[in-house]
Amino acid sequence: MREVDAVIAHRLDSGVPLVGQVSRYIISAGGKRLRPALLLLVSGAVGYAGPQRFNLAAVVEFIHTATLLHDDVVDASTLRRGRATANESFGNPASVLVGDFLYSRAFQMMLDAHDMRVMEILADATNVIAEGEVLQLMNMHDASLDEAGYLRVIRSKTAKLFEASARLGAVLARSGPDIEAACADYGQALGTAFQVIDDVLDYDGDTQEMGKNLGDDLREGKATLPLIAAMQRGTGAQADLIRHAIEHGAVDELDSIIAIVRGTGALDVTRAAAAAEAQRAIDCARQLPRNQYSEGMVQLAAQLLERRN
Repeated sequence: MREVDAVIAHRLDSGVPLVGQVSRYIISAGGKRLRPALLLLVSGAVGYAGPQRFNLAAVVEFIHTATLLHDDVVDASTLRRGRATANESFGNPASVLVGDFLYSRAFQMMLDAHDMRVMEILADATNVIAEGEVLQLMNMHDASLDEAGYLRVIRSKTAKLFEASARLGAVLARSGPDIEAACADYGQALGTAFQVIDDVLDYDGDTQEMGKNLGDDLREGKATLPLIAAMQRGTGAQADLIRHAIEHGAVDELDSIIAIVRGTGALDVTRAAAAAEAQRAIDCARQLPRNQYSEGMVQLAAQLLERRN
């Protein structure tokens, strides 16, 4: 990860000071670096130790950071990782344009691999992520969204980059199709579990620990799995209250809605869904050669369910 951070620092250089300022602001905010870590773990598991793993790990972090910059503008977010978002600090235009810079820099760096398969994976992932963002926008304030529709969004918007990160490790190692598929499936399952737990924390977390505001999803009109499950399990009046809040982005009844989500067992349902995805990831990791890296992949999936931020 130190090698990846060195690549990130080097490739953030720009002749335009504001580009570096905004980029460093969000990249230095203490993110989990899960996607680059995943690429490194998979590379180790399948036996690749070349320098391209550091370059491509930085690429996926740049793509992820670009999506965060754009997400926070779209969602009008003010807090991320415990401090003001880039759009709050530098304004929306700077955040959008620096996000564009990070995307384009990532594509410049992809060329260093001299591998069309790498280009194909990352280009496809970036496109699917963008489609997921638009799909989520279309679903805003739609209280009729079901679990299948919810999963479609998060598998595009969040899990796709996890999937690409894991697949890249296998591609760098020139792994066979079965191993590549196992790695990609691991990434998709891990990314899905990660997002489902993230949605749990919006109703069962702590603002200080999470570094973002409770109820942000509701304010944005997002029908996430805790709300979908609560509407299915609650009384008619409880479902109506949640439905109204989603349709209007109303957080004035947030305390009541949190009580409903917790009281109906919706969080247990949601955690069970995350646990099923984590187990799917573990099963995929068990298909890889047994070593400290594949064991790390198993531990990562298991510990994901315990995250509080």
